[in-house]
Amino acid sequence: MVVSTPVLWLLLFLVVFAVVLGVALSRTEFTTRKISMIGVMAALSFVAYEFFRIPTPSGSSFHLGNTFTALTALLLDGVSGGLAGAIGLALADIVAGDPGYAITTFVLKFIIGIVCGTVAHKVFHLHDLDGAGKSKARYMTAVVCSSFSGLLVNVFTDPFLGYFRNRYLFGQTVELASVVAKVASGVTLVNSLMSTACAVVLYLALYPALKKARLLPGQKSSRLHAH
Repeated sequence: MVVSTPVLWLLLFLVVFAVVLGVALSRTEFTTRKISMIGVMAALSFVAYEFFRIPTPSGSSFHLGNTFTALTALLLDGVSGGLAGAIGLALADIVAGDPGYAITTFVLKFIIGIVCGTVAHKVFHLHDLDGAGKSKARYMTAVVCSSFSGLLVNVFTDPFLGYFRNRYLFGQTVELASVVAKVASGVTLVNSLMSTACAVVLYLALYPALKKARLLPGQKSSRLHAH
């Protein structure tokens, strides 16, 4: 049975509402600066997917949209990273007229951000590490592992949720849904490796610059310190 389009839109609304409610309950602080950065990263996610993706016959695509989910989580926090990826990439599905894909996309990208942010800031305390001197290797390890953590989880969650979406929302047979899930797993692995590499490079370039300009959360504007 194929679920009707109005029902898919309703399900999408409920998923977004549930995530937003979860964000509110998490008591994550959102400043104007942080919201602006989330918006920019969401836009970059959208552009990376919408204009630079390579579609596959299974419905999956090779793309770098997840780069900015991981990058935002490293620069800000997991909730912010999840929102950036969820908004940007779900919007790409909505523009394409695919609310069914947008449902799983919103959930999957939010998970990527939460995992990357948790590993980066709760496990490694990334912003407290010094990227120079004797701790350089440790710093690089923390950046790479933090970036890859959420993207690695996505290698498993994407085909898993995709199977149930294709089976119960799109009405695919068990055999077809299974084949599509296996193909999606391989494509997602490639995407994860490419996005990890890009996120690491961008983080190493952007973090020092943003820190120096005092544009990161918790930092007071450099303008306030000018004399």
